[in-house]
Amino acid sequence: MKDKQAKYPQLRFKGFTDPWVQRNLGEVVDVKSGRDYKHLSEGDIPVYGTGGYMLSVDEALSQNDDAIGIGRKGTIDNPYLLRAPFWTVDTLFYAIPRVGFDLNFTFDIFQKVNWRKLDESTGVPSLSKATINSVSAAVPSEDEQIKIGGLFEKIDNLIAANQRKLDLLKEQKKGYLQKMFPKNGAKVPELRFAGFADDWEERKLSSGLREYTDRVIVEDDKEYYQISVRNNFGGITLRGSKMGNKIGRKRQAKINLTKYPQTLIFTRQTVEQGGIGWVDKYCDGAIVTENMPTISLDTSVFSKYFLTNLFQTRIFYKNAILDNVEGGSAQIAIHESKFLSSTLLFPNLDEQEKIGQFFKQLDNTIALHQRKLDLLKEQKKGYLQNMFV
Repeated sequence: MKDKQAKYPQLRFKGFTDPWVQRNLGEVVDVKSGRDYKHLSEGDIPVYGTGGYMLSVDEALSQNDDAIGIGRKGTIDNPYLLRAPFWTVDTLFYAIPRVGFDLNFTFDIFQKVNWRKLDESTGVPSLSKATINSVSAAVPSEDEQIKIGGLFEKIDNLIAANQRKLDLLKEQKKGYLQKMFPKNGAKVPELRFAGFADDWEERKLSSGLREYTDRVIVEDDKEYYQISVRNNFGGITLRGSKMGNKIGRKRQAKINLTKYPQTLIFTRQTVEQGGIGWVDKYCDGAIVTENMPTISLDTSVFSKYFLTNLFQTRIFYKNAILDNVEGGSAQIAIHESKFLSSTLLFPNLDEQEKIGQFFKQLDNTIALHQRKLDLLKEQKKGYLQNMFV
């Protein structure tokens, strides 16, 4: 029968049955301080700060010992592995595992700690060696540490590989956005599909986008679904249902997809941050605050997916955002009338559809890799919860 005071994880490798022993991190790692590097010459030894790699110098603080980097000041909740040789700046501690403790397992412990809760400052987040050393964690035998650490190393490598793929796809999209839409002053893009040769023509957004008004006066005893739009072109988010008496602003706008099946909303104050998106079918009848204009698309004039990506270009940002900023305000705000009166270059509808479908497929691929990456991260969280005490 197991001792109730003993520590056992819920999930562990076959062959390990001994209880885990409670330790302070000061018994597990030797926490060392980073130092200024400005007196050093250029070289091939990487210098790290709380945000990661900075530059390379000709000397190392740790010549042979791998370690875990943990912020002393600033970003204190992002530990990462440091492979020797390396140098760290004075805002980054480096923790070298002591004899009998596996690096990868120890790194997993560091990832489980809620370092934000241990912040010692009322200003810039800060940690001290004493605080790090006092953190308590349960630890198994070295053999079991190596098994667990090896598993998480494989998971971390998978996450890193998928992150690189995702970053590459996003960089490729940035390149296509630059080359498949005309630069300022040009009439045609640098890259286009075969069969299209005509100059793009100037059109106002209002030629294919029109604001519609379906106002709602919120009643206290009725239930309403609210939606808003995420920044960074993150799409629509459902804010949930609320009774009218819980909604601050009583004047709202209603989404009417029955009459306007392609509806666009944006937030006047955050459209310059990518706070613009198309409303999903499940949001029909939902309400939005009055600072989010409801705009319908005429699909005989503009392609939805062409516009989706046009909104992400520098030329759109300049012509529709920067040129229309409301004066006398510290915060950028774009009124829908100025937004819709913006003039931009458009190809014919066939070319719009071709470009839109190309980017739609690319966005689907990016979303697929993002879901895969998110799933790996969730799986890692689950293992961290179940394989550690």
